[in-house]
Amino acid sequence: MTDNPKLSSVVPSLANLRDIGGPESRFGGSVRTGAVYRSTDLASLSKEGEQTLADLAVTTIYDLRTASERETAPDRTPAGIRELGLDVLADKQYRAIPAQMQQMIADPRAASELLGSGQALEYFQGSYRDFVTLPSAVASYRQLFLDLAEPTSAPALIHCTTGKDRTGWAAAALLLFLGASKGAVFEDYLLTNTVLLPLFAPLFEKFAATGGDPTLLEGVLGVRPEYLEASLAELESVHGSIEAYFTDGLKIDQDTQTRLRGNLIG
Repeated sequence: MTDNPKLSSVVPSLANLRDIGGPESRFGGSVRTGAVYRSTDLASLSKEGEQTLADLAVTTIYDLRTASERETAPDRTPAGIRELGLDVLADKQYRAIPAQMQQMIADPRAASELLGSGQALEYFQGSYRDFVTLPSAVASYRQLFLDLAEPTSAPALIHCTTGKDRTGWAAAALLLFLGASKGAVFEDYLLTNTVLLPLFAPLFEKFAATGGDPTLLEGVLGVRPEYLEASLAELESVHGSIEAYFTDGLKIDQDTQTRLRGNLIG
Protein backbone atom coordinates (compact mmCIF):
# COMPACT_ATOMS: atom_id res chain seq x y z
CA MET A 1 0.00 0.00 0.00
CA THR A 2 1.04 3.59 -0.55
CA ASP A 3 0.66 6.71 1.58
CA ASN A 4 -1.47 8.34 -1.12
CA PRO A 5 -5.11 7.42 -0.34
CA LYS A 6 -5.96 7.54 -4.04
CA LEU A 7 -3.22 5.11 -5.02
CA SER A 8 -4.13 1.87 -3.32
CA SER A 9 -1.33 -0.32 -4.60
CA VAL A 10 1.89 -0.43 -6.51
CA VAL A 11 1.45 -4.11 -7.39
CA PRO A 12 2.55 -4.49 -11.04
CA SER A 13 -0.17 -7.03 -11.82
CA LEU A 14 -2.79 -4.50 -10.69
CA ALA A 15 -1.42 -1.45 -12.46
CA ASN A 16 -3.49 1.74 -12.39
CA LEU A 17 -5.27 0.55 -9.24
CA ARG A 18 -6.85 3.25 -7.14
CA ASP A 19 -9.83 4.11 -4.95
CA ILE A 20 -12.20 6.57 -6.66
CA GLY A 21 -13.62 7.65 -3.29
CA GLY A 22 -12.74 10.77 -1.36
CA PRO A 23 -14.09 13.78 -3.28
CA GLU A 24 -16.60 16.00 -1.50
CA SER A 25 -20.19 15.59 -2.69
CA ARG A 26 -22.59 18.44 -3.40
CA PHE A 27 -25.20 16.30 -1.67
CA GLY A 28 -23.25 16.49 1.58
CA GLY A 29 -20.47 14.32 2.90
CA SER A 30 -18.08 12.76 0.42
CA VAL A 31 -17.79 9.85 -1.98
CA ARG A 32 -17.13 6.78 0.14
CA THR A 33 -13.63 5.37 0.18
CA GLY A 34 -13.08 1.63 0.21
CA ALA A 35 -16.17 1.03 -1.93
CA VAL A 36 -15.20 1.35 -5.61
CA TYR A 37 -11.75 0.77 -7.09
CA ARG A 38 -10.46 0.88 -10.66
CA SER A 39 -7.53 -0.88 -12.34
CA THR A 40 -6.16 -2.62 -15.41
CA ASP A 41 -7.25 -6.17 -16.22
CA LEU A 42 -6.41 -9.13 -13.99
CA ALA A 43 -4.99 -11.38 -16.69
CA SER A 44 -1.56 -11.38 -15.06
CA LEU A 45 -2.70 -11.21 -11.46
CA SER A 46 0.08 -12.33 -9.13
CA LYS A 47 -0.11 -13.79 -5.63
CA GLU A 48 0.72 -10.31 -4.38
CA GLY A 49 -2.16 -8.95 -6.43
CA GLU A 50 -4.50 -11.58 -5.01
CA GLN A 51 -3.48 -10.54 -1.52
CA THR A 52 -4.13 -6.89 -2.40
CA LEU A 53 -7.67 -7.73 -3.53
CA ALA A 54 -8.15 -9.70 -0.31
CA ASP A 55 -6.84 -6.77 1.75
CA LEU A 56 -9.31 -4.47 -0.03
CA ALA A 57 -12.08 -7.03 0.59
CA VAL A 58 -13.21 -6.82 -3.05
CA THR A 59 -16.41 -8.82 -3.57
CA THR A 60 -17.34 -7.87 -7.16
CA ILE A 61 -15.30 -7.28 -10.31
CA TYR A 62 -16.79 -5.54 -13.35
CA ASP A 63 -14.88 -6.39 -16.55
CA LEU A 64 -15.69 -3.83 -19.26
CA ARG A 65 -13.60 -5.50 -21.98
CA THR A 66 -14.88 -7.04 -25.20
CA ALA A 67 -15.66 -10.74 -25.38
CA SER A 68 -12.56 -11.29 -27.53
CA GLU A 69 -10.36 -9.43 -25.03
CA ARG A 70 -11.69 -11.57 -22.20
CA GLU A 71 -11.16 -14.74 -24.23
CA THR A 72 -7.60 -13.80 -25.23
CA ALA A 73 -6.53 -12.64 -21.77
CA PRO A 74 -9.02 -13.92 -19.17
CA ASP A 75 -8.94 -12.45 -15.70
CA ARG A 76 -7.35 -14.57 -13.00
CA THR A 77 -10.21 -13.85 -10.66
CA PRO A 78 -9.60 -15.11 -7.10
CA ALA A 79 -12.08 -17.64 -5.78
CA GLY A 80 -15.03 -16.13 -4.00
CA ILE A 81 -15.14 -12.90 -6.01
CA ARG A 82 -18.13 -12.40 -8.29
CA GLU A 83 -17.25 -11.17 -11.80
CA LEU A 84 -19.56 -9.54 -14.34
CA GLY A 85 -18.52 -9.17 -17.98
CA LEU A 86 -19.96 -5.98 -19.50
CA ASP A 87 -18.92 -5.53 -23.15
CA VAL A 88 -19.03 -1.75 -23.52
CA LEU A 89 -17.76 -1.78 -27.12
CA ALA A 90 -19.70 -4.77 -28.47
CA ASP A 91 -21.47 -2.55 -31.03
CA LYS A 92 -18.44 -0.47 -32.03
CA GLN A 93 -16.94 -0.60 -35.51
CA TYR A 94 -13.22 -0.50 -34.78
CA ARG A 95 -11.03 2.01 -36.53
CA ALA A 96 -7.36 1.91 -37.42
CA ILE A 97 -5.41 2.91 -34.32
CA PRO A 98 -5.86 -0.14 -32.05
CA ALA A 99 -5.28 -2.56 -34.93
CA GLN A 100 -2.09 -0.77 -35.99
CA MET A 101 -0.61 -0.24 -32.53
CA GLN A 102 2.11 -2.89 -32.88
CA GLN A 103 3.08 -1.55 -36.30
CA MET A 104 3.29 2.00 -34.96
CA ILE A 105 5.53 0.96 -32.07
CA ALA A 106 7.86 -0.88 -34.43
CA ASP A 107 7.82 1.80 -37.13
CA PRO A 108 8.11 5.43 -35.94
CA ARG A 109 7.37 6.63 -39.47
CA ALA A 110 4.01 4.86 -39.44
CA ALA A 111 3.32 6.29 -35.99
CA SER A 112 4.11 9.79 -37.20
CA GLU A 113 1.83 9.42 -40.21
CA LEU A 114 -1.09 8.13 -38.17
CA LEU A 115 -0.70 9.89 -34.82
CA GLY A 116 0.96 13.09 -35.97
CA SER A 117 -2.00 14.07 -38.13
CA GLY A 118 -4.42 14.24 -35.21
CA GLN A 119 -6.12 10.94 -35.94
CA ALA A 120 -5.42 9.62 -32.44
CA LEU A 121 -7.25 12.55 -30.88
CA GLU A 122 -10.12 12.11 -33.34
CA TYR A 123 -10.31 8.38 -32.65
CA PHE A 124 -10.37 8.69 -28.87
CA GLN A 125 -12.83 11.57 -28.89
CA GLY A 126 -15.12 9.43 -31.04
CA SER A 127 -14.75 6.51 -28.66
CA TYR A 128 -15.54 8.68 -25.66
CA ARG A 129 -18.67 10.00 -27.36
CA ASP A 130 -19.62 6.37 -27.98
CA PHE A 131 -19.39 5.67 -24.26
CA VAL A 132 -22.44 7.91 -23.83
CA THR A 133 -24.64 6.76 -26.73
CA LEU A 134 -23.43 3.44 -28.20
CA PRO A 135 -26.18 0.88 -27.40
CA SER A 136 -23.76 -1.68 -25.95
CA ALA A 137 -22.15 1.04 -23.82
CA VAL A 138 -25.54 2.22 -22.56
CA ALA A 139 -26.52 -1.35 -21.67
CA SER A 140 -23.18 -2.06 -19.98
CA TYR A 141 -23.00 1.11 -17.90
CA ARG A 142 -26.66 0.69 -16.96
CA GLN A 143 -25.97 -2.80 -15.62
CA LEU A 144 -22.83 -1.57 -13.83
CA PHE A 145 -24.66 1.17 -11.96
CA LEU A 146 -27.71 -0.99 -11.26
CA ASP A 147 -25.44 -3.57 -9.68
CA LEU A 148 -23.52 -0.97 -7.65
CA ALA A 149 -26.85 0.12 -6.19
CA GLU A 150 -26.96 -3.21 -4.35
CA PRO A 151 -25.14 -2.98 -0.98
CA THR A 152 -23.60 -6.43 -1.41
CA SER A 153 -21.73 -5.37 -4.57
CA ALA A 154 -19.10 -3.33 -2.70
CA PRO A 155 -16.20 -3.21 -2.28
CA ALA A 156 -16.04 -3.43 -6.07
CA LEU A 157 -13.37 -3.20 -8.75
CA ILE A 158 -14.04 -1.81 -12.24
CA HIS A 159 -11.56 -2.50 -15.03
CA CYS A 160 -11.05 -2.78 -18.77
CA THR A 161 -7.65 -3.52 -20.35
CA THR A 162 -5.51 -0.60 -19.24
CA GLY A 163 -8.13 0.87 -16.92
CA LYS A 164 -8.13 4.28 -18.57
CA ASP A 165 -10.88 4.74 -21.17
CA ARG A 166 -13.94 2.52 -20.63
CA THR A 167 -13.09 2.44 -16.94
CA GLY A 168 -12.30 6.15 -17.05
CA TRP A 169 -15.82 6.97 -18.20
CA ALA A 170 -17.37 4.60 -15.64
CA ALA A 171 -15.51 6.37 -12.83
CA ALA A 172 -16.16 9.86 -14.21
CA ALA A 173 -19.89 9.31 -14.71
CA LEU A 174 -20.25 7.71 -11.28
CA LEU A 175 -18.34 10.49 -9.52
CA LEU A 176 -20.39 13.19 -11.25
CA PHE A 177 -23.61 11.38 -10.32
CA LEU A 178 -22.43 11.17 -6.71
CA GLY A 179 -21.96 14.93 -6.63
CA ALA A 180 -18.20 15.27 -7.11
CA SER A 181 -16.95 18.41 -8.81
CA LYS A 182 -15.63 18.33 -12.37
CA GLY A 183 -12.25 19.27 -10.96
CA ALA A 184 -12.23 16.15 -8.77
CA VAL A 185 -13.41 14.02 -11.68
CA PHE A 186 -10.60 15.20 -13.93
CA GLU A 187 -8.09 14.77 -11.11
CA ASP A 188 -9.03 11.10 -10.79
CA TYR A 189 -9.12 10.64 -14.56
CA LEU A 190 -5.69 12.16 -15.20
CA LEU A 191 -4.03 10.12 -12.45
CA THR A 192 -3.68 7.43 -15.10
CA ASN A 193 -0.83 9.42 -16.63
CA THR A 194 0.95 9.49 -13.27
CA VAL A 195 0.37 5.83 -12.44
CA LEU A 196 0.31 4.02 -15.77
CA LEU A 197 2.59 5.85 -18.20
CA PRO A 198 5.80 5.20 -16.18
CA LEU A 199 5.21 1.47 -16.66
CA PHE A 200 5.63 1.99 -20.40
CA ALA A 201 9.08 3.58 -19.98
CA PRO A 202 10.91 0.69 -21.73
CA LEU A 203 8.50 0.97 -24.66
CA PHE A 204 9.01 4.73 -24.92
CA GLU A 205 12.78 4.27 -24.77
CA LYS A 206 12.72 1.66 -27.54
CA PHE A 207 10.52 3.90 -29.66
CA ALA A 208 12.86 6.86 -29.16
CA ALA A 209 15.90 4.72 -29.94
CA THR A 210 14.46 3.95 -33.39
CA GLY A 211 13.87 7.62 -34.14
CA GLY A 212 10.33 8.04 -32.85
CA ASP A 213 8.86 10.87 -30.78
CA PRO A 214 7.61 9.29 -27.51
CA THR A 215 5.03 12.04 -27.05
CA LEU A 216 3.14 10.56 -30.01
CA LEU A 217 2.50 7.41 -27.97
CA GLU A 218 1.48 9.21 -24.80
CA GLY A 219 -1.92 10.11 -26.23
CA VAL A 220 -2.59 6.46 -27.02
CA LEU A 221 -1.15 4.77 -23.94
CA GLY A 222 -2.24 7.53 -21.54
CA VAL A 223 -5.20 9.91 -21.35
CA ARG A 224 -5.83 13.51 -22.35
CA PRO A 225 -8.39 15.97 -20.95
CA GLU A 226 -9.86 16.31 -24.44
CA TYR A 227 -10.99 12.69 -24.36
CA LEU A 228 -13.13 13.02 -21.26
CA GLU A 229 -14.31 16.44 -22.41
CA ALA A 230 -15.72 14.72 -25.52
CA SER A 231 -17.85 12.41 -23.34
CA LEU A 232 -19.08 15.29 -21.24
CA ALA A 233 -19.93 17.36 -24.31
CA GLU A 234 -21.87 14.42 -25.76
CA LEU A 235 -23.71 13.95 -22.47
CA GLU A 236 -24.59 17.66 -22.39
CA SER A 237 -25.73 17.62 -26.02
CA VAL A 238 -27.85 14.48 -25.81
CA HIS A 239 -29.12 14.55 -22.22
CA GLY A 240 -28.36 17.96 -20.75
CA SER A 241 -27.18 16.77 -17.33
CA ILE A 242 -25.70 13.82 -15.48
CA GLU A 243 -29.08 13.26 -13.79
CA ALA A 244 -30.85 13.06 -17.17
CA TYR A 245 -28.15 10.69 -18.44
CA PHE A 246 -28.92 8.30 -15.57
CA THR A 247 -32.70 8.75 -15.84
CA ASP A 248 -33.34 9.02 -19.58
CA GLY A 249 -30.18 7.56 -21.08
CA LEU A 250 -29.50 4.63 -18.77
CA LYS A 251 -33.16 4.21 -17.73
CA ILE A 252 -32.31 3.92 -14.04
CA ASP A 253 -35.31 4.73 -11.85
CA GLN A 254 -35.25 7.22 -9.00
CA ASP A 255 -35.42 4.61 -6.25
CA THR A 256 -32.32 2.89 -7.65
CA GLN A 257 -30.53 6.22 -8.02
CA THR A 258 -31.30 7.00 -4.39
CA ARG A 259 -29.92 3.61 -3.29
CA LEU A 260 -26.79 4.12 -5.41
CA ARG A 261 -26.10 7.46 -3.77
CA GLY A 262 -26.92 6.03 -0.37
CA ASN A 263 -24.41 3.23 -0.84
CA LEU A 264 -21.57 5.40 -2.09
CA ILE A 265 -21.90 8.75 -0.29
CA GLY A 266 -20.95 8.91 3.37
